[in-house]
Amino acid sequence: MYPDLYKGLNLKPEDLTAYNSSLVSFEGKTITPRSQIRLPIQARLDVVEVDFIVVDAYSPYTVIVARPWLHALGAVSSTLHQKVKYPLEGQQSATPVLPSNELTEEAKCKDLEKVAVGIDPKKFFQVGSKLPPQEKEELIGFLRENVDIFVWDAYEAPRVDPSFIYHHLNVSPSVTPKKQPPQHPLKEHADAIKDEVTKLKKARAIKEVFYPEWLAITVVVKKKSRKWRVCVDFTDLNKAYPIDLFPMPG
Repeated sequence: MYPDLYKGLNLKPEDLTAYNSSLVSFEGKTITPRSQIRLPIQARLDVVEVDFIVVDAYSPYTVIVARPWLHALGAVSSTLHQKVKYPLEGQQSATPVLPSNELTEEAKCKDLEKVAVGIDPKKFFQVGSKLPPQEKEELIGFLRENVDIFVWDAYEAPRVDPSFIYHHLNVSPSVTPKKQPPQHPLKEHADAIKDEVTKLKKARAIKEVFYPEWLAITVVVKKKSRKWRVCVDFTDLNKAYPIDLFPMPG
């Protein structure tokens, strides 16, 4: 448990009990916990008593719940889906398990129908064909009313205002900048790079700048569709970038 939650629950020193063992943070630092407290956690209708170690340190989280709590509830967590599933009374799982052929049909999204936005056949929405008529009509109406916020091509997306958010490379100042040697790509690779750069410049996603210190080459790879994907070799830059212990999900 971190300070924000400790203060938010209005806990007092007399509510805590001693805790003597040290902890190792995600950064590898040794931290001496303030104390511990036992609190109930309710998940649906189940209530489980959990021991929380109160740590006086910064964290983007308010609390971290360990495996004993999950085991006590019989819950299953998924870091991929950022969700926790709880068993319901008298059932094995809160989500029914489908046969493999049903999962395949669900993955293929066969029950979707296209709804045209305008005269351009490439611009359309996909909605569930089995939705109730009134719900489907309301959904289509809502999508059409807000069609101006959708794009059908990555290059149509508008620029993000830097006052809202921007990206900063936290490169270690102790690392010596490295220039990767220039390459002589094949003609088809050079054409793919030129087309990609032209698209990005037209969309104002990139602009021409000069970096006399850091230089990274482009790498062209073939996708399954047989088209070319243009990448940048950030190997050297990644080595100069500190490990992010709390990366944003992608």
